[in-house]
Amino acid sequence: MPSIHRKGLVLEIPISQNPNSTLKEGTFVGPSLFNWLVECHGFLHNAILILTSLAFVIYLAFQAKKSFRKLSNGRSSIMIAYYCSLWLVSLLNFAWSCFQAWECTPGKELLWNILSLFTTSGMLFLEVSLIAFLLQGNYASGLEDLTQPFGVSALIVGLDIFLKAVYLFGFGIPLFIDSNDHSHRMKWSLWVIHRLVLTAVYGLIMFMYHSKWRERLPARPAFYNYIATMFILNALALFACALTGHGAGFGYWLYGITIVCYHAFYLPLLYVTFLADFFQEEGLNLENVYYSEMKDAGFFDDDWD
Repeated sequence: MPSIHRKGLVLEIPISQNPNSTLKEGTFVGPSLFNWLVECHGFLHNAILILTSLAFVIYLAFQAKKSFRKLSNGRSSIMIAYYCSLWLVSLLNFAWSCFQAWECTPGKELLWNILSLFTTSGMLFLEVSLIAFLLQGNYASGLEDLTQPFGVSALIVGLDIFLKAVYLFGFGIPLFIDSNDHSHRMKWSLWVIHRLVLTAVYGLIMFMYHSKWRERLPARPAFYNYIATMFILNALALFACALTGHGAGFGYWLYGITIVCYHAFYLPLLYVTFLADFFQEEGLNLENVYYSEMKDAGFFDDDWD
């Protein structure tokens, strides 16, 4: 347990260690590197996370010049803030993917918890922002309407960071130290609540798409596909957390799969769903694109009756 000495006082920070840890504290070379690749989470786990997160960062870098030109011409402060947030979270996610060894290295638990806290909170901020935007109304109402969802998301994620920090550093609950040790019932109960809320929200939006309130939502198939994908992912994660909390090994395996899928593919999915059209060439008339998609989705069928 790490401690801080100051003028004769000792302040202990309760950091739980990974009971499955196989790495030795020390330099990250030689045998330690081999253990990280093979024994910590496995080569395939780490390779998927690193390669996908790196590929997305490289893609953003190649598109940066055109994206900044579009942002400067559009002069949308909210879109600039959202794009910068995407860049920051993408870099955090890449760092999180590269430093998986910290989770299994004694003495690195504090650094791992801090990195995981800010990475997951950043991704949650983007996720909640898009949810709030979808619930606000139609996409055609204007990009500056992102101001209110942006503020609401910041408040929600700020509260989420505070609560997780209390659980991590106040009560010593190993939220980000993954192991099949089901003795931490409180940890898995907290993740069940977290996933249950997200699953319920995505389920509500899917219901709205099939109800009389669908006119309140953006009439774009891409948004519906995004909601359906996130609903399935969170439902699987909810099921996995519940199983793991009761000691089922299959639940822990399924939970690991959902975590890899989320960190590997969520940011590209978000970009394709929400930002890709905004960064199209200048001559592209997005209103015609949205009208075509709305027509294909059947939103104008009543006009022909």
